[in-house]
Amino acid sequence: MNTINYFQRLSEYNQWMNEQIYTVCESLPDAIRKEDRKAFFGSIHGTLNHILLADKVWLGKFLNQQFKVQSLDQELYAEFTQLREARIDTDRQIKAWVNSLTDEQLAAPFKFTSVTQTRECVFPLWHVAVHFFNHQTHHRGQVTTLLTQCGKNPGVTDFLLVPGAELI
Repeated sequence: MNTINYFQRLSEYNQWMNEQIYTVCESLPDAIRKEDRKAFFGSIHGTLNHILLADKVWLGKFLNQQFKVQSLDQELYAEFTQLREARIDTDRQIKAWVNSLTDEQLAAPFKFTSVTQTRECVFPLWHVAVHFFNHQTHHRGQVTTLLTQCGKNPGVTDFLLVPGAELI
């Protein structure tokens, strides 16, 4: 298995899905995006905001550039256009980080403080990177459910169908 290629595919999937989800969300009025739908982070907007916030926290840990937050539901951007611009920029940063990785870095121990600041953790970086991408997918799944409830079709969400994926 080519580990670097795997993480590159995950970053491509992340970017593709975010573009797709944000395009669908853009077609909704702001009030609908922000309506409390009893999801983990309330609304579609709240969930998108949480995904971005968590990505920034983890990317900060990976790049040794701490991104401080007050809470996991802290609103970074009230305006959808600003949220989307920050998402696009963060996805570029994620791809750049992934493209800078080596197999040695992925295998090396990665020490970090838990999100709740209660303990120190050490895992191989590849293990933490899998969590990073899995977290995005988990919450985007919630967004696709919320969009479906709004009568919107989020489109194909399968990792194996990322545009440009090669069939063997």
